Amino acid sequence: MASPSESLHGTVAQQRNMLTKALYKPLRVLSERCAHMWGDRAALEAALREAFASVPYCKFLYVLDANGRQITANMSRDGLLDEHFGRDRSDRPYVREAMSERDALTNSRGQHYQQWADLGDGGQATDFVLSAAYISLRALRPSLTAMQFVRAADGSVLGFVGADFALRELPQAQALYEDPRRPRRVDADYPRPDAPSGASRLASKMDAQIDIVIRVMEELILVHGIYHVMLHFSSSQAVVWVVDDPFRYRLLAINELTNPDICLAYPKCPYPGNALVPAERVREILDNMRTLRSMEGRFYLRTGTVNIFNGMVSLSFSSDSSHYLPYEEFLKMDYSFWIDG
Repeated sequence: MASPSESLHGTVAQQRNMLTKALYKPLRVLSERCAHMWGDRAALEAALREAFASVPYCKFLYVLDANGRQITANMSRDGLLDEHFGRDRSDRPYVREAMSERDALTNSRGQHYQQWADLGDGGQATDFVLSAAYISLRALRPSLTAMQFVRAADGSVLGFVGADFALRELPQAQALYEDPRRPRRVDADYPRPDAPSGASRLASKMDAQIDIVIRVMEELILVHGIYHVMLHFSSSQAVVWVVDDPFRYRLLAINELTNPDICLAYPKCPYPGNALVPAERVREILDNMRTLRSMEGRFYLRTGTVNIFNGMVSLSFSSDSSHYLPYEEFLKMDYSFWIDG
């Protein structure tokens, strides 16, 4: 049995703690500067420009007011991106997480308290939230955001300094976690024995969050050495094989497939040059599987598999039929082929 530090979730926790240690100090210094120039957009953007290089791995740096509205442009590696000024980020998961923390730190009398996290070395990260990973709106890739509170002299929260990161650009695990050997049971979406003849499928847990699952799987294939994927849509799990450990598979349950943080647990690996599936076609293959899964009625996809080295896609349908075909042929077949076939 793997120890907690060797497990999937233990590895993710270690990686997140490492990132917190790297990001907290520069964001804390920046937030204190912003507090002294609050309300002056030009001064705030000058502070972002000066601080950008001190925040490792950062993609975008910006300032939000207490309601989650952006009061500066985005600072990026290419300079300020003015089109983001005024953007309402209040519905984004990282802002909701930070605002929830802020509200929990204000009591009914209006008194303010500091949020803190243990850095593991005797230090504390105060007023700092490292979000759970999420799928970005624009690139549709796993990302995460660090939010540092900006406080007024009376302790109230003026707003937040936000720093966005692409997961693929962050330092990640150097060794693969061990998959524990233990029995597991997962129920599938097949109609109940007492269901009417011809009843269509039951919606699975994976169906409810299939967009996230597809994007997480794409990232694992393109950046983290996953070369063979078996997506069990019906039972909401996946089996994956990794280039650096090709003789053992790893089983990912739905709570892992819908958490982009799991990408932190897999070492980075260049996309193999001898793979028959081009990197730019991986997204299209996975998206086509999603389309087949969403077919209405009795005929739908239960399991989809792709191996990037032999370039083959396999599909198992509710009719108990299975298909094995080169990825090029799979991408040529539109929705009507499977309905008419």
